[in-house]
Amino acid sequence: MKNKILEYFLKYVKIDTMSKEDETTVPSTSKQFNLAKILVEDLKELGLVDVRLTDNCFVYGRLPKNSDSNLKIGFIAHMDTIPGFSGTNVKPNVIYNYDGENIKLNNITLDTNTFSYLPSLKGKTLITTDGTTVLGADDKAGIANIMGMLWYYVNNPDVKHCEINVSFSPDEEIGGAMDQFDIKGFNSDFAYTVDGLRFNEIEYENFNAASAKVEIKGFDIHPGDAKDKMINASRVAMEFDSMLSEFDRPEHTEGYEGFNHLTDMSGEVGYAKLSYILRNHDKEKLESQKNDFINIKDFLNKKYGNIVTLTITDSYKNMKEKIMKDNRCVTRAIEAIKKLGFNPVSKPIRGGTDGARLTELGLNTPNLGTGGYNCHGPYEMACLEEMENVSKILIEISKTE
Repeated sequence: MKNKILEYFLKYVKIDTMSKEDETTVPSTSKQFNLAKILVEDLKELGLVDVRLTDNCFVYGRLPKNSDSNLKIGFIAHMDTIPGFSGTNVKPNVIYNYDGENIKLNNITLDTNTFSYLPSLKGKTLITTDGTTVLGADDKAGIANIMGMLWYYVNNPDVKHCEINVSFSPDEEIGGAMDQFDIKGFNSDFAYTVDGLRFNEIEYENFNAASAKVEIKGFDIHPGDAKDKMINASRVAMEFDSMLSEFDRPEHTEGYEGFNHLTDMSGEVGYAKLSYILRNHDKEKLESQKNDFINIKDFLNKKYGNIVTLTITDSYKNMKEKIMKDNRCVTRAIEAIKKLGFNPVSKPIRGGTDGARLTELGLNTPNLGTGGYNCHGPYEMACLEEMENVSKILIEISKTE
């Protein structure tokens, strides 16, 4: 199975599937269909039924049960890579029997001092980039892991399993696509996104999330005649940001601590704009963060006149609350990980996941690991043996004997 997983993975990461911010269509880039069409053929080759590709670039397929179980489990992974770093012309670098030392690529080094876990992977097979692109392990490792599980079942027909539904989805990296997911047609009791990092992870807590857009309309006048008249929108924008707590920024937070993150700013004298993301695992604390923005807006409008406009939009919710009402998906994954002799690890996700939106829409969907490391940049890599472990966990979750 390990070699088959590697074969799938190397094929998939070479296909450019970068998504694009600020697009209103799903998918945000048509090139995601290039991988989707290949996955359709791969699923059909394995003999899955009801394989289909939608106009919105969702791939669906079903492996019928070969047991008496009525349970239906779904597995999901996304096809796109981040828009913030190139996923074009990916050249995967396979390192067999890794020696535990620094890994030198074209223009960067995976240094064991920076990436302290590297020596623990000595003797394993690693897949890296060439140093110029992302690898795409996020989340093509998850896709390969799911394909590895399916390949195993098809080639071991005596191993009993429940009905397995799979989906490969677009635009996870930019959010919003899950509103197009066909939950009814997917027809699963619960599901898993295979989109984490370490192979033994089971994640079912994530941030509550919102975004904030701050727009400031200044008064632009010739600086030589500006006394008591000019309102410099860029300076007011800086004043706005300075009034937010220094300690509620991502560079000063960890674990369950929330943050306000300034993601983009632009401005001139006459107009300035700030974009933030707001995150907290505690929904009441997130509401407090929103109130901070409102209070600052009100203060500056009183100080300068009504020049500040604030728009706050909710993005997604912490899936823990709903999952804990029916936690079969969590307990089944933990039991599977333990049965294979691994130690299950659960920690809060300091980010979002397609599973959070699916859970909110009614399909409980915690997140499993992939065997990937250092996602979203040129240091991204994957460990083949850990990817194989993930496939074994997926098999154990869906087995019925």
